[in-house]
Amino acid sequence: MTRKILAAVMTAPERPVELREFAAPELAEGSALLETAFSEVCGTDVHLWHGRLAGVPYPIIPGHVSAGILRAVRGTFAGLDGRPLVEGDRVVFFDVHRTCGRCRACTVNGTPTRCPSRRVYGITDPASEGLFGGWSQAIYLEPGVSAARLPDAVSFEDYIGGGCGLVTSVHAIERAGVAPGDSVLVQGTGAVGLSAIALARLTGATTVVAVGAPLDRLELARAMGADHAFDVTATTPAERVAAVRDLTGGDGVDIVIEAAGSARAVEEGLDLVRDGGTYVIAGHYTNAGPSTVNAHEQINRKHLDIRGCWGSHVRHFARALRLLERHAAHVPWRFIGARQYGLDRINDALADAEAMRIPKALVKP
Repeated sequence: MTRKILAAVMTAPERPVELREFAAPELAEGSALLETAFSEVCGTDVHLWHGRLAGVPYPIIPGHVSAGILRAVRGTFAGLDGRPLVEGDRVVFFDVHRTCGRCRACTVNGTPTRCPSRRVYGITDPASEGLFGGWSQAIYLEPGVSAARLPDAVSFEDYIGGGCGLVTSVHAIERAGVAPGDSVLVQGTGAVGLSAIALARLTGATTVVAVGAPLDRLELARAMGADHAFDVTATTPAERVAAVRDLTGGDGVDIVIEAAGSARAVEEGLDLVRDGGTYVIAGHYTNAGPSTVNAHEQINRKHLDIRGCWGSHVRHFARALRLLERHAAHVPWRFIGARQYGLDRINDALADAEAMRIPKALVKP
């Protein structure tokens, strides 16, 4: 691609996103240029626009999960399976493109998602360094990026509908240790929550409960696999706790996955899970404020297992692709991406995502 490349640039928090032209990058050995078919506007992008993430080097090109077609490759650009990816391939990639591999987080603690040198497309790379975000007509895939050929059975719409929410929910399900026969409740019916519902069902949960809003998302939650869906705007926490106890013989569910990003959700979730159960917090990607918790009543006496879930690893990306290949034909991930926006309407996309008018806005450069 020799022409100028148009990209949407977030110059600073709370400022309108601007369209700017960039030169096509000089490709390093082992790198590639991806023509963007789709990117997404997720909750992280709304947080970026509000300035809620520390250390973001504005101006940036947002869009950390994207898909497209390889238009240029220099040297050998291999996928996760070790086979070369070539021009014309439909390709997706893991958004974390650098960790140091040497710090305590990477080597001792086994938490590379907490590596201080971690670089993520669409979040941590300034626009001055080039096309490192999906709100652009093309994306520079630097050497070493974890990329994969999109399976033939998976459309771009299937993949980006799942998007970062699917990859995060793979991690959340892993952290939760969902087993066949479990009862699982998911708080939040955004992109993460909807995928967590689907994966809980696919993993063998026999009862899946969704708590969220608005009504159209609850309908989609049922289509994703929820047996029961409670509207947080039409029921009280006490009513929801009573209903869940009725569904589970008075015990509460085995596992609760928080995907709402609400301090109040944590307070309620600890009452929804049974004694000896597991509570996974995946939705608090930014500081939503303090939760008031009774450590004796809600945690210690209940002998709860509480786990955080921060970011994701390339293994979660690889598993997400396998899940899509096997299940996208009957799990409606594509419908999470409810509306498409060109680059010239990116501010409308942000506004719709912020107002929760749709589960996810798709960017089609």
